[in-house]
Amino acid sequence: MFERFTRPARDAVTAAQTYATELGHDRIGDDHLLLAIGSGSESSAARALAGAGVDSAALKAEVERAHGRLGDDDADALSTLGIDLDAVRSKVEEVFGAGALDSGKPRRRFGGHIPFTKDAKKVLELSLREAIRLEDRSIGTEHILLGILRAEGEGHAALRALGVDVTALRSALEHGKAA
Repeated sequence: MFERFTRPARDAVTAAQTYATELGHDRIGDDHLLLAIGSGSESSAARALAGAGVDSAALKAEVERAHGRLGDDDADALSTLGIDLDAVRSKVEEVFGAGALDSGKPRRRFGGHIPFTKDAKKVLELSLREAIRLEDRSIGTEHILLGILRAEGEGHAALRALGVDVTALRSALEHGKAA
């Protein structure tokens, strides 16, 4: 199937692996695919995301939050309950060693490649279906983004959390307004 992917779509899949690695995740999820598309600037899908008001830094922060990394608001909320995260981290590192709470590097399989989650595989399958439905000969980043929207997984949830009108985004992608 990857032979039908455009160069930007292949680059997005490769970048998704890089994001998963950087974030310490052991699998590539549909949210990593979204991060990869959103961080680009030369694809129609990246332009559509920017047009929908998606900032790549905010998107990355939302993905980190969804994977359990606490943001400033979360830390403030815990602080109001009397929980000092710095004190908790210090005590854990005192008992278990420095970096005990940091996620480790993901397990590498198949020659250094991180496997895809079930949802990411579904998104890639849906991207093929979207290309066929739109009568396109190749699969581009816009098809991957349409697959993310259709799958309604973690990537879709991240967009909704950022206040993106997913119906308008889908329409822009389908009607070429992103190009």
